[in-house]
This record gives sequence, C-alpha cells and structure tokens, in this order.
Amino acid sequence: MKNIVILGSTGSIGVNAVKAVKNLGPGWRVLGLAANSSVDALLAQVRQVKPAYAAVFDYDAWKELTARAPRGVKVLPPGVEGLVELASLKEADIVLNSVTGAVGFAPLLASIRASKHIALANKEPMVMAGELLMREAERWQARIIPVDSEPSAIFQCLAGINPGQYDAALSRVFLTASGGPFYARKGSLAGVTPAQALKHPRWSMGPKITVDSSTLMNKGLEAIEIKNLFSLPISKIEVLIHPQSVVHSGVEFKDGSVLAQLSNPDMKLPIQYALTWPGRAPSLAEPLDFFKLARLDFARPDFRRFPCLELAFLAARKGGIYPAALNAANEVAVENFIAGKLRFTDIPNVVEKTLAACRGDSRERLTLAAAVEADGWARQKAAGIVGNIGKR
Repeated sequence: MKNIVILGSTGSIGVNAVKAVKNLGPGWRVLGLAANSSVDALLAQVRQVKPAYAAVFDYDAWKELTARAPRGVKVLPPGVEGLVELASLKEADIVLNSVTGAVGFAPLLASIRASKHIALANKEPMVMAGELLMREAERWQARIIPVDSEPSAIFQCLAGINPGQYDAALSRVFLTASGGPFYARKGSLAGVTPAQALKHPRWSMGPKITVDSSTLMNKGLEAIEIKNLFSLPISKIEVLIHPQSVVHSGVEFKDGSVLAQLSNPDMKLPIQYALTWPGRAPSLAEPLDFFKLARLDFARPDFRRFPCLELAFLAARKGGIYPAALNAANEVAVENFIAGKLRFTDIPNVVEKTLAACRGDSRERLTLAAAVEADGWARQKAAGIVGNIGKR
C-alpha cells in the first residue's frame, strides 16, 4: 500500500492528483489532504477518499473544518504547522506538494528531512533556495520528482543519466512556454484586466500561476527551478514559445541529439508519473494523436514586451538572495494585480524596483535562513512600492 499526502488538494493539481490516486487502484491510498481555505471542497474530497488526516491553512476555515469533519478524520493545526505535520507523517510514503507560493517552503523542507518521495508542483521554494534544498534531499535520501509539465519533461528526457552528469552531458535545455493569452496580442498590455489574464488558452490552473503564465514570469521561475533541480548553469536554459503545448520541453546532448517529451496538454500525466516513478501506469490522460497535429510552432520569446522573463534570468545570474527576492516581489505584485490595485504592466515594475533595492552580495554563500529572510524583506519592500504606485 502506497500512502499519499496531498498538500493543496483543492487546487487544480490537487484535484487531478486525487483522480490519479483513484485511477492507480487499491494499492494506493490518500492518507492526508490539506487546502488553503476551501472547506466545502476539502470535505467533499474527505468523503470521497476517506483520509486519516485533514488540514486547512486559514484559521477561520480550520475552525469550520474542526466542527464539520467526519468522525475518524484527525484535523491538524492551521497554518504552516499543519502543513509541516502532514508533510512529515511517518506513515506517508509520498508527499505531493502543490501549494502556491513561498508558503510551501517549510513543508517541503519537512518532507525532505523526513526522507520522503516528494512529487513537487510548488516551484517557489526551489526558486528561493533550490540548490540548498537539493543538497538537503541528498543528505536525507529524499527524492524530488517534478510535477509541472516542463520540469517533468526534462526529468523524463534525462532518465538513465546519473544526476551528477547532467551538466557534462547536456549542451542545452529547451524550456517551452505556451506564451499565455497575450503573446500574440498587438498594442499595449497596460489595459489588460485580471479577468483577461486569468483566461489561459491551454491550461486550467490556479490564479497566481495563470497570471504568471500571462507575464511569462512562470517560465522565468521554471528556468530557475530547472537550474537548481538539475544543477545546470542558467546559460544552458533556452525558452521557446510553443503555443500548441504539445512539446513539454526537451534537452540537447553534447553530440547534438535532441530528446523531447510530447503529450496532450493534460496535467494528469506528469502528476501520475511523479507518483509512480520510476514505474509507469495507464493514466487518465488522452493519448496523443499525431495525425491530428496540424503543426508545431516555435518562436523566440520577446524579452522587451515581457520583462518578467528577463528579470528572472537576471536574478538567476546574480544568485544569492536575488531569486528569493524576485519570487517574493512577484507574489506581492500578482496579488495586488488580481485585487485590481495594479495594472498588468506594473507587475514587472514592482519586481524590478525590488531587485534594484536588494543589497545582498551575490557572492555570499546562501543559507536557508537567509533565503527566508530575503523573502520577508522583499515582500515588505514590494508592498511599499505597490503603495507608491497606487498614489500616482
């Protein structure tokens, strides 16, 4: 029996993860579920899969969950404490971390130090301090399997290669991006509304990652995540705009051979692969029909029109606390854009000004504590910048 914990179970990744576990059959069990604040959705999942543990991050939602949880389900404390406890349960075999943002840092570290098989869809901690987290994983014999379709594609293309040989074996990594809803849009993007940014042409995702996709920041964050997951220099990662979202990413080896992973744009496949690795099982994803593919297009990204992508690569090159500051400033900016307090084009401005104010020495050795401290500082700085923009 494989016992699975799902953090972020009511989001799009979590919902598909529950479906994947059910699809895998009687040898798989959902041991614990955690959500942010969606008590009704969480309780529907609890009734469906009957986990032993449940948690919600929000305090008011936790009080409601405590009152309504079925008998036999242990409700864990609210906030990070409950997520950390779930992530490190002794009886858990696999922890799927699909929470959004830097809040996933502590539970990821807890699952690493509990030596878990980790299916990771929460890229922000890997942006903040991914190199250190990978060292921790090696120290504690934890295994991190990426869930997002592009890092998963690269992971699959590198099957059979010793992780210590990735850099030596590769000349380039091709990181594909759909381009989001505005890549082909003409004219200024200043008037883009939150409702427009939240309509992705290919994927059904949570609001934060959907906005990140529309600014191309998501691809910048993924580039930093991939740099850290596979111990590669950022200079080897090349972003390709690929609107069909069929080629999920690829790698070019030193001999010129290119391997890519293709499938329909459906997260059920990489989610299930992260759970079953190193094995594979029939999934709920629709098989790819090559005869229905009219064309596969690729283009270079426009860094000037989508400056978030350039800012992410800048932070990656600087290293140190800069990626953590980048991520925190972006989270603040996106939250305020969704709330209607910023224009779409203000998002990169907030990030750029926060990075410009960053006084960290990129030559200093990063620590986990320093990454967390940088995250807090950058949030405060970005919030002040947002306030000044709001006064204009």
